[in-house]
Amino acid sequence: MSSGLSLPEEDLSCPVCCDIFRDPVLLPCSHSFCRECLQRYWETSGARSCPVCRRRSSRRNPPANLALRNLCEAFAQDRVRREATEAGQLCPQHGERLKLFCQEDQLPICVVCQASKTHKGHECLPLEEAAVDCRAELKAALKTLQDQLAALNKQRSNVDMTLEHIELQAQSISKRIKDKFLKLHQFLFEEEKAALSSLRKEEEARLHTIKEKAVSTAETIDSFSETIRSLQQEVAANDLTVLQRFKTAMKRVQCSEPETELASGLLMDEAKHLGNLKFRVWEKMRSVAPHFPVILDPNTAHPCLSLSDDLTALQHRSPAPRLPSNPERFHMSAEALCSTGFCAGTHSWVVDSTGNQDWILGLAYRSVQRSAEISARPENGFWTLCLRDGVYRAMTSPPTVLTLSGKPRQIKVELDWEGGELSFTDSEEGVTLYMFTQTFEETVLPYFYTQSKHPLRILPEPASVTRGV
Repeated sequence: MSSGLSLPEEDLSCPVCCDIFRDPVLLPCSHSFCRECLQRYWETSGARSCPVCRRRSSRRNPPANLALRNLCEAFAQDRVRREATEAGQLCPQHGERLKLFCQEDQLPICVVCQASKTHKGHECLPLEEAAVDCRAELKAALKTLQDQLAALNKQRSNVDMTLEHIELQAQSISKRIKDKFLKLHQFLFEEEKAALSSLRKEEEARLHTIKEKAVSTAETIDSFSETIRSLQQEVAANDLTVLQRFKTAMKRVQCSEPETELASGLLMDEAKHLGNLKFRVWEKMRSVAPHFPVILDPNTAHPCLSLSDDLTALQHRSPAPRLPSNPERFHMSAEALCSTGFCAGTHSWVVDSTGNQDWILGLAYRSVQRSAEISARPENGFWTLCLRDGVYRAMTSPPTVLTLSGKPRQIKVELDWEGGELSFTDSEEGVTLYMFTQTFEETVLPYFYTQSKHPLRILPEPASVTRGV
Protein backbone atom coordinates (compact mmCIF):
# COMPACT_ATOMS: atom_id res chain seq x y z
CA MET A 1 0.00 0.00 0.00
CA SER A 2 0.91 3.63 -0.37
CA SER A 3 1.80 5.68 2.67
CA GLY A 4 -1.61 7.42 2.51
CA LEU A 5 -3.44 4.27 3.68
CA SER A 6 -2.76 2.76 7.15
CA LEU A 7 -4.51 -0.60 6.75
CA PRO A 8 -2.69 -3.60 5.29
CA GLU A 9 -4.21 -5.25 2.23
CA GLU A 10 -5.49 -8.28 4.20
CA ASP A 11 -7.70 -5.96 6.35
CA LEU A 12 -9.37 -4.77 3.17
CA SER A 13 -10.08 -8.27 1.88
CA CYS A 14 -13.45 -10.04 2.07
CA PRO A 15 -13.22 -13.21 4.25
CA VAL A 16 -15.35 -15.06 1.68
CA CYS A 17 -13.75 -14.23 -1.69
CA CYS A 18 -10.38 -13.11 -0.23
CA ASP A 19 -10.34 -10.17 -2.66
CA ILE A 20 -10.61 -6.43 -2.03
CA PHE A 21 -14.14 -5.60 -0.80
CA ARG A 22 -16.69 -4.77 -3.49
CA ASP A 23 -19.74 -2.90 -2.13
CA PRO A 24 -19.00 -3.95 1.50
CA VAL A 25 -21.87 -4.36 4.01
CA LEU A 26 -21.66 -4.38 7.83
CA LEU A 27 -23.31 -7.06 10.01
CA PRO A 28 -24.36 -6.42 13.64
CA CYS A 29 -21.41 -8.53 14.76
CA SER A 30 -19.11 -5.88 13.17
CA HIS A 31 -17.86 -8.24 10.43
CA SER A 32 -17.92 -6.94 6.89
CA PHE A 33 -18.36 -8.82 3.59
CA CYS A 34 -18.95 -8.09 -0.08
CA ARG A 35 -22.71 -7.72 -0.53
CA GLU A 36 -22.74 -10.31 -3.28
CA CYS A 37 -20.53 -12.75 -1.33
CA LEU A 38 -22.79 -12.50 1.74
CA GLN A 39 -26.00 -13.03 -0.24
CA ARG A 40 -24.49 -16.04 -2.01
CA TYR A 41 -23.41 -17.52 1.39
CA TRP A 42 -26.85 -17.03 2.87
CA GLU A 43 -28.50 -18.67 -0.13
CA THR A 44 -26.16 -21.65 0.15
CA SER A 45 -26.37 -22.08 3.93
CA GLY A 46 -30.11 -21.37 4.20
CA ALA A 47 -29.58 -19.15 7.25
CA ARG A 48 -28.74 -15.45 7.67
CA SER A 49 -25.68 -15.89 9.85
CA CYS A 50 -22.21 -14.36 9.83
CA PRO A 51 -19.79 -16.51 7.75
CA VAL A 52 -17.09 -15.80 10.38
CA CYS A 53 -18.70 -15.95 13.82
CA ARG A 54 -22.03 -17.63 12.86
CA ARG A 55 -24.05 -14.94 14.70
CA ARG A 56 -27.48 -14.56 13.13
CA SER A 57 -28.53 -11.32 11.51
CA SER A 58 -32.07 -10.05 11.78
CA ARG A 59 -31.75 -7.82 8.73
CA ARG A 60 -32.24 -9.18 5.23
CA ASN A 61 -30.34 -6.20 3.67
CA PRO A 62 -27.42 -5.17 5.87
CA PRO A 63 -26.30 -1.54 5.65
CA ALA A 64 -23.38 -0.54 3.48
CA ASN A 65 -20.05 -0.02 5.21
CA LEU A 66 -19.30 3.39 3.66
CA ALA A 67 -16.03 3.98 5.49
CA LEU A 68 -14.68 0.60 4.40
CA ARG A 69 -15.87 1.16 0.83
CA ASN A 70 -14.03 4.48 0.69
CA LEU A 71 -10.87 2.84 2.00
CA CYS A 72 -11.13 0.05 -0.58
CA GLU A 73 -11.70 2.50 -3.44
CA ALA A 74 -8.70 4.57 -2.33
CA PHE A 75 -6.62 1.41 -2.07
CA ALA A 76 -7.70 0.26 -5.56
CA GLN A 77 -6.91 3.65 -7.08
CA ASP A 78 -3.53 3.68 -5.36
CA ARG A 79 -2.78 0.15 -6.65
CA VAL A 80 -3.77 1.13 -10.21
CA ARG A 81 -1.50 4.18 -9.94
CA ARG A 82 1.39 2.07 -8.66
CA GLU A 83 0.92 -0.51 -11.41
CA ALA A 84 0.73 2.23 -14.03
CA THR A 85 3.91 3.80 -12.67
CA GLU A 86 5.71 0.47 -12.67
CA ALA A 87 4.53 -0.18 -16.27
CA GLY A 88 5.80 3.22 -17.38
CA GLN A 89 2.29 4.57 -18.09
CA LEU A 90 2.68 7.61 -15.86
CA CYS A 91 4.86 10.62 -16.46
CA PRO A 92 7.97 10.21 -14.26
CA GLN A 93 8.13 13.99 -13.80
CA HIS A 94 4.47 14.85 -13.05
CA GLY A 95 2.87 11.50 -12.12
CA GLU A 96 0.10 12.04 -14.65
CA ARG A 97 -0.98 9.41 -17.18
CA LEU A 98 0.89 9.58 -20.50
CA LYS A 99 -1.78 10.49 -23.03
CA LEU A 100 0.07 12.46 -25.75
CA PHE A 101 3.01 11.98 -28.12
CA CYS A 102 5.29 14.91 -28.93
CA GLN A 103 5.99 14.86 -32.66
CA GLU A 104 9.07 17.05 -32.39
CA ASP A 105 10.80 15.18 -29.55
CA GLN A 106 9.22 11.80 -30.44
CA LEU A 107 8.39 11.02 -26.81
CA PRO A 108 5.17 10.15 -24.89
CA ILE A 109 4.16 13.03 -22.58
CA CYS A 110 1.35 13.97 -20.18
CA VAL A 111 -0.95 17.02 -20.38
CA VAL A 112 1.23 18.87 -17.87
CA CYS A 113 4.32 18.28 -20.04
CA GLN A 114 2.42 19.69 -23.02
CA ALA A 115 1.85 22.97 -21.19
CA SER A 116 5.44 23.16 -19.94
CA LYS A 117 8.23 25.16 -21.55
CA THR A 118 9.92 21.97 -22.71
CA HIS A 119 7.12 21.02 -25.11
CA LYS A 120 5.23 24.32 -25.46
CA GLY A 121 4.34 24.94 -29.11
CA HIS A 122 5.23 21.38 -30.16
CA GLU A 123 2.77 19.41 -32.27
CA CYS A 124 1.29 16.62 -30.15
CA LEU A 125 -0.99 13.72 -31.02
CA PRO A 126 -3.07 11.36 -28.87
CA LEU A 127 -1.18 8.17 -28.08
CA GLU A 128 -3.48 6.01 -30.17
CA GLU A 129 -3.07 8.15 -33.31
CA ALA A 130 0.69 8.49 -32.84
CA ALA A 131 1.06 4.75 -32.31
CA VAL A 132 -0.65 4.09 -35.66
CA ASP A 133 1.74 6.48 -37.45
CA CYS A 134 4.86 5.23 -35.67
CA ARG A 135 3.96 1.59 -36.15
CA ALA A 136 3.40 2.26 -39.86
CA GLU A 137 6.80 3.95 -40.08
CA LEU A 138 8.46 1.05 -38.26
CA LYS A 139 6.76 -1.42 -40.60
CA ALA A 140 8.03 0.58 -43.59
CA ALA A 141 11.54 0.52 -42.13
CA LEU A 142 11.18 -3.21 -41.51
CA LYS A 143 10.06 -3.73 -45.12
CA THR A 144 13.08 -1.77 -46.34
CA LEU A 145 15.43 -3.89 -44.26
CA GLN A 146 13.75 -7.08 -45.47
CA ASP A 147 14.12 -5.93 -49.08
CA GLN A 148 17.76 -5.11 -48.47
CA LEU A 149 18.26 -8.52 -46.88
CA ALA A 150 16.70 -10.16 -49.95
CA ALA A 151 19.05 -8.15 -52.17
CA LEU A 152 22.01 -9.21 -50.03
CA ASN A 153 20.97 -12.85 -50.27
CA LYS A 154 20.75 -12.44 -54.04
CA GLN A 155 24.18 -10.84 -54.01
CA ARG A 156 25.55 -13.74 -51.96
CA SER A 157 24.27 -16.15 -54.62
CA ASN A 158 25.95 -14.04 -57.31
CA VAL A 159 29.15 -13.91 -55.24
CA ASP A 160 29.20 -17.71 -55.06
CA MET A 161 28.63 -17.94 -58.81
CA THR A 162 31.37 -15.35 -59.40
CA LEU A 163 33.81 -17.36 -57.31
CA GLU A 164 33.11 -20.45 -59.39
CA HIS A 165 33.28 -18.48 -62.64
CA ILE A 166 36.64 -16.92 -61.74
CA GLU A 167 38.03 -20.37 -61.06
CA LEU A 168 36.65 -21.66 -64.38
CA GLN A 169 38.03 -18.59 -66.15
CA ALA A 170 41.42 -19.18 -64.64
CA GLN A 171 41.37 -22.83 -65.71
CA SER A 172 40.25 -21.94 -69.23
CA ILE A 173 42.81 -19.16 -69.62
CA SER A 174 45.53 -21.44 -68.34
CA LYS A 175 44.65 -24.13 -70.87
CA ARG A 176 44.55 -21.70 -73.80
CA ILE A 177 47.80 -20.08 -72.76
CA LYS A 178 49.43 -23.52 -72.72
CA ASP A 179 47.96 -24.40 -76.14
CA LYS A 180 49.41 -21.22 -77.63
CA PHE A 181 52.80 -21.69 -76.06
CA LEU A 182 52.98 -25.28 -77.33
CA LYS A 183 53.12 -23.85 -80.85
CA LEU A 184 56.20 -21.80 -80.04
CA HIS A 185 59.82 -22.86 -79.91
CA GLN A 186 61.22 -24.40 -76.73
CA PHE A 187 63.28 -21.32 -75.88
CA LEU A 188 59.95 -19.54 -75.13
CA PHE A 189 59.56 -21.68 -72.04
CA GLU A 190 60.58 -18.84 -69.72
CA GLU A 191 58.01 -16.52 -71.34
CA GLU A 192 55.32 -19.13 -70.72
CA LYS A 193 56.30 -19.43 -67.07
CA ALA A 194 56.13 -15.66 -66.66
CA ALA A 195 52.66 -15.49 -68.24
CA LEU A 196 51.29 -18.30 -66.05
CA SER A 197 52.80 -16.75 -62.95
CA SER A 198 51.05 -13.48 -63.75
CA LEU A 199 47.80 -15.37 -64.24
CA ARG A 200 48.12 -17.16 -60.90
CA LYS A 201 48.83 -13.92 -59.06
CA GLU A 202 45.77 -12.27 -60.57
CA GLU A 203 43.62 -15.31 -59.80
CA GLU A 204 44.78 -15.27 -56.18
CA ALA A 205 44.22 -11.52 -55.90
CA ARG A 206 40.73 -11.67 -57.40
CA LEU A 207 39.72 -14.75 -55.39
CA HIS A 208 40.99 -13.05 -52.25
CA THR A 209 38.97 -9.93 -53.06
CA ILE A 210 35.74 -11.79 -53.79
CA LYS A 211 36.14 -14.03 -50.74
CA GLU A 212 36.56 -10.95 -48.58
CA LYS A 213 33.37 -9.64 -50.19
CA ALA A 214 31.62 -12.93 -49.38
CA VAL A 215 32.68 -12.66 -45.72
CA SER A 216 31.64 -8.99 -45.61
CA THR A 217 28.26 -9.82 -47.17
CA ALA A 218 27.65 -12.63 -44.67
CA GLU A 219 28.49 -10.29 -41.75
CA THR A 220 26.17 -7.61 -43.17
CA ILE A 221 23.39 -10.19 -43.57
CA ASP A 222 23.83 -11.28 -39.94
CA SER A 223 23.67 -7.65 -38.83
CA PHE A 224 20.53 -6.96 -40.86
CA SER A 225 18.91 -10.20 -39.65
CA GLU A 226 19.55 -9.22 -36.02
CA THR A 227 18.15 -5.72 -36.61
CA ILE A 228 15.07 -7.17 -38.31
CA ARG A 229 14.47 -9.59 -35.45
CA SER A 230 14.77 -6.71 -33.00
CA LEU A 231 12.36 -4.56 -35.00
CA GLN A 232 9.87 -7.41 -35.30
CA GLN A 233 9.83 -7.60 -31.50
CA GLU A 234 9.40 -3.81 -31.31
CA VAL A 235 6.49 -3.86 -33.78
CA ALA A 236 4.77 -6.68 -31.88
CA ALA A 237 4.93 -4.76 -28.57
CA ASN A 238 2.08 -2.70 -27.13
CA ASP A 239 1.47 0.86 -28.31
CA LEU A 240 3.22 2.59 -25.48
CA THR A 241 6.28 0.36 -25.66
CA VAL A 242 6.45 1.00 -29.43
CA LEU A 243 6.34 4.74 -28.81
CA GLN A 244 8.83 4.65 -25.94
CA ARG A 245 11.34 2.67 -27.99
CA PHE A 246 10.50 4.24 -31.36
CA LYS A 247 13.26 6.86 -31.33
CA THR A 248 15.93 4.31 -30.40
CA ALA A 249 14.57 1.76 -32.88
CA MET A 250 14.65 4.23 -35.77
CA LYS A 251 18.25 5.14 -34.95
CA ARG A 252 19.14 1.46 -35.35
CA VAL A 253 17.61 1.25 -38.82
CA GLN A 254 18.86 4.60 -40.11
CA CYS A 255 21.98 3.06 -41.52
CA SER A 256 23.34 3.54 -45.00
CA GLU A 257 21.89 1.27 -47.65
CA PRO A 258 24.20 -1.68 -48.21
CA GLU A 259 25.86 -2.14 -51.50
CA THR A 260 23.86 -4.89 -53.26
CA GLU A 261 25.81 -5.15 -56.51
CA LEU A 262 29.31 -6.36 -57.16
CA ALA A 263 31.89 -3.72 -58.00
CA SER A 264 33.32 -3.51 -61.51
CA GLY A 265 36.55 -5.29 -62.34
CA LEU A 266 36.12 -8.39 -60.14
CA LEU A 267 36.37 -10.97 -62.91
CA MET A 268 39.59 -12.24 -64.39
CA ASP A 269 41.01 -9.91 -67.02
CA GLU A 270 41.04 -12.40 -69.89
CA ALA A 271 42.01 -9.74 -72.40
CA LYS A 272 45.15 -8.95 -70.39
CA HIS A 273 46.37 -12.55 -70.51
CA LEU A 274 45.10 -13.68 -73.92
CA GLY A 275 44.78 -10.52 -75.98
CA ASN A 276 47.58 -10.16 -78.53
CA LEU A 277 49.51 -12.85 -76.67
CA LYS A 278 51.36 -14.16 -79.71
CA PHE A 279 52.09 -10.64 -80.90
CA ARG A 280 53.55 -9.62 -77.55
CA VAL A 281 55.77 -12.67 -77.61
CA TRP A 282 56.64 -11.98 -81.23
CA GLU A 283 57.91 -8.51 -80.26
CA LYS A 284 60.49 -10.22 -78.05
CA MET A 285 61.22 -12.94 -80.59
CA ARG A 286 61.45 -10.53 -83.56
CA SER A 287 59.50 -13.04 -85.57
CA VAL A 288 56.18 -12.92 -87.39
CA ALA A 289 52.94 -13.37 -85.44
CA PRO A 290 49.40 -12.18 -86.16
CA HIS A 291 48.30 -9.01 -84.45
CA PHE A 292 44.70 -8.00 -83.89
CA PRO A 293 43.99 -4.28 -83.52
CA VAL A 294 41.11 -4.86 -81.09
CA ILE A 295 40.24 -7.74 -78.74
CA LEU A 296 36.80 -8.78 -77.49
CA ASP A 297 36.18 -8.53 -73.75
CA PRO A 298 34.32 -11.67 -72.50
CA ASN A 299 33.28 -9.90 -69.31
CA THR A 300 31.05 -7.58 -71.39
CA ALA A 301 29.54 -10.28 -73.66
CA HIS A 302 25.92 -11.34 -73.23
CA PRO A 303 25.73 -15.04 -72.20
CA CYS A 304 24.15 -15.95 -75.56
CA LEU A 305 27.40 -15.03 -77.35
CA SER A 306 30.24 -17.49 -77.82
CA LEU A 307 33.74 -16.03 -78.17
CA SER A 308 36.69 -17.74 -79.81
CA ASP A 309 39.68 -18.83 -77.73
CA ASP A 310 41.78 -15.92 -79.00
CA LEU A 311 38.92 -13.43 -78.36
CA THR A 312 38.76 -12.29 -81.99
CA ALA A 313 35.45 -13.85 -83.11
CA LEU A 314 31.93 -14.10 -81.73
CA GLN A 315 28.70 -15.86 -82.68
CA HIS A 316 25.25 -16.57 -81.26
CA ARG A 317 24.72 -19.78 -79.30
CA SER A 318 21.75 -21.52 -77.72
CA PRO A 319 21.08 -22.30 -74.95
CA ALA A 320 23.02 -19.59 -73.18
CA PRO A 321 25.10 -20.65 -70.15
CA ARG A 322 24.55 -19.06 -66.74
CA LEU A 323 27.18 -16.41 -66.01
CA PRO A 324 27.74 -13.97 -63.12
CA SER A 325 25.72 -10.76 -63.25
CA ASN A 326 28.74 -8.44 -63.26
CA PRO A 327 28.24 -4.72 -64.05
CA GLU A 328 30.35 -4.82 -67.25
CA ARG A 329 28.14 -7.42 -68.95
CA PHE A 330 25.27 -6.69 -71.38
CA HIS A 331 22.18 -8.27 -69.85
CA MET A 332 19.42 -7.73 -72.42
CA SER A 333 20.65 -8.55 -75.94
CA ALA A 334 23.51 -10.23 -77.86
CA GLU A 335 26.06 -7.42 -77.49
CA ALA A 336 29.74 -7.22 -76.59
CA LEU A 337 32.51 -4.62 -76.41
CA CYS A 338 36.23 -4.85 -76.97
CA SER A 339 38.79 -4.46 -74.24
CA THR A 340 40.56 -1.61 -76.06
CA GLY A 341 39.17 1.90 -75.56
CA PHE A 342 40.02 5.03 -77.57
CA CYS A 343 40.02 8.63 -76.36
CA ALA A 344 42.55 10.05 -78.84
CA GLY A 345 44.23 9.32 -82.18
CA THR A 346 43.21 7.38 -85.27
CA HIS A 347 42.38 3.68 -85.22
CA SER A 348 41.02 1.05 -87.58
CA TRP A 349 40.06 -2.61 -87.68
CA VAL A 350 38.45 -4.95 -90.19
CA VAL A 351 35.60 -7.36 -89.43
CA ASP A 352 34.86 -10.37 -91.63
CA SER A 353 31.06 -10.94 -91.71
CA THR A 354 30.99 -13.69 -94.33
CA GLY A 355 27.77 -15.71 -94.00
CA ASN A 356 26.42 -13.55 -91.18
CA GLN A 357 23.14 -11.82 -92.12
CA ASP A 358 22.25 -10.26 -88.75
CA TRP A 359 24.86 -7.95 -87.24
CA ILE A 360 25.60 -4.47 -85.92
CA LEU A 361 29.16 -3.06 -85.89
CA GLY A 362 30.66 0.21 -84.74
CA LEU A 363 31.53 2.17 -81.61
CA ALA A 364 29.95 2.76 -78.20
CA TYR A 365 30.76 4.94 -75.23
CA ARG A 366 32.18 3.02 -72.29
CA SER A 367 29.28 4.38 -70.20
CA VAL A 368 26.43 2.98 -72.35
CA GLN A 369 23.48 1.37 -70.61
CA ARG A 370 24.01 -2.40 -70.29
CA SER A 371 21.06 -3.51 -68.17
CA ALA A 372 18.32 -2.26 -70.50
CA GLU A 373 17.52 -2.88 -74.15
CA ILE A 374 18.08 0.35 -76.13
CA SER A 375 18.66 1.18 -79.79
CA ALA A 376 22.29 1.37 -80.98
CA ARG A 377 21.97 5.02 -82.06
CA PRO A 378 23.98 8.21 -81.40
CA GLU A 379 21.55 9.61 -78.81
CA ASN A 380 22.25 6.48 -76.72
CA GLY A 381 26.03 6.60 -77.20
CA PHE A 382 26.32 4.25 -80.24
CA TRP A 383 27.57 4.86 -83.81
CA THR A 384 26.91 1.74 -85.81
CA LEU A 385 26.22 0.05 -89.15
CA CYS A 386 23.56 -2.67 -89.30
CA LEU A 387 22.60 -5.58 -91.59
CA ARG A 388 19.19 -7.11 -90.99
CA ASP A 389 16.67 -8.75 -93.33
CA GLY A 390 19.09 -8.17 -96.19
CA VAL A 391 19.03 -4.37 -95.72
CA TYR A 392 22.09 -2.30 -94.75
CA ARG A 393 21.38 0.68 -92.49
CA ALA A 394 23.41 3.39 -90.82
CA MET A 395 21.89 3.56 -87.34
CA THR A 396 21.16 7.27 -87.30
CA SER A 397 17.95 8.74 -85.86
CA PRO A 398 15.91 7.61 -87.74
CA PRO A 399 18.03 4.89 -89.44
CA THR A 400 19.42 5.63 -92.90
CA VAL A 401 18.89 2.86 -95.48
CA LEU A 402 22.03 2.34 -97.60
CA THR A 403 21.83 1.50 -101.31
CA LEU A 404 24.86 -0.68 -102.09
CA SER A 405 25.92 -2.26 -105.36
CA GLY A 406 27.15 -5.41 -103.63
CA LYS A 407 27.24 -7.23 -100.31
CA PRO A 408 30.46 -6.34 -98.50
CA ARG A 409 31.98 -9.21 -96.58
CA GLN A 410 34.81 -7.35 -94.85
CA ILE A 411 33.89 -4.08 -93.15
CA LYS A 412 36.67 -1.70 -92.23
CA VAL A 413 35.93 0.61 -89.30
CA GLU A 414 38.08 3.76 -89.11
CA LEU A 415 38.02 6.25 -86.23
CA ASP A 416 39.50 9.74 -86.10
CA TRP A 417 38.75 10.68 -82.49
CA GLU A 418 39.97 14.29 -82.57
CA GLY A 419 38.52 14.84 -86.05
CA GLY A 420 35.15 13.50 -84.94
CA GLU A 421 34.80 11.04 -87.82
CA LEU A 422 33.83 7.37 -87.92
CA SER A 423 33.69 5.70 -91.33
CA PHE A 424 32.63 2.25 -92.54
CA THR A 425 34.28 0.97 -95.73
CA ASP A 426 34.02 -2.12 -97.93
CA SER A 427 37.59 -3.25 -97.26
CA GLU A 428 37.81 -5.39 -100.42
CA GLU A 429 36.34 -2.78 -102.79
CA GLY A 430 37.61 0.35 -101.06
CA VAL A 431 34.11 1.91 -101.14
CA THR A 432 32.92 4.09 -98.27
CA LEU A 433 29.57 2.80 -96.99
CA TYR A 434 28.79 5.56 -94.49
CA MET A 435 30.50 8.20 -92.32
CA PHE A 436 29.39 9.59 -88.99
CA THR A 437 30.53 13.02 -87.81
CA GLN A 438 30.50 13.39 -84.04
CA THR A 439 32.36 15.29 -81.35
CA PHE A 440 33.29 12.48 -78.99
CA GLU A 441 33.23 13.42 -75.31
CA GLU A 442 34.54 10.25 -73.65
CA THR A 443 36.26 6.94 -74.29
CA VAL A 444 34.74 4.82 -77.06
CA LEU A 445 35.09 1.05 -77.57
CA PRO A 446 34.48 -1.20 -80.60
CA TYR A 447 30.95 -2.60 -80.43
CA PHE A 448 29.51 -5.88 -81.79
CA TYR A 449 26.03 -7.39 -81.99
CA THR A 450 24.86 -10.58 -83.72
CA GLN A 451 22.11 -13.15 -83.56
CA SER A 452 23.67 -15.36 -86.21
CA LYS A 453 25.47 -18.66 -85.72
CA HIS A 454 27.94 -17.51 -88.39
CA PRO A 455 30.79 -15.71 -86.60
CA LEU A 456 31.94 -12.13 -86.92
CA ARG A 457 35.77 -12.23 -87.07
CA ILE A 458 38.23 -9.47 -86.33
CA LEU A 459 40.99 -9.79 -88.92
CA PRO A 460 44.70 -9.50 -88.07
CA GLU A 461 46.75 -6.63 -89.42
CA PRO A 462 50.45 -6.05 -90.04
CA ALA A 463 52.60 -5.69 -86.96
CA SER A 464 52.78 -1.86 -87.08
CA VAL A 465 50.07 -0.93 -84.62
CA THR A 466 48.68 2.20 -82.98
CA ARG A 467 47.78 1.12 -79.48
CA GLY A 468 44.50 2.12 -77.82
CA VAL A 469 44.06 3.70 -74.45
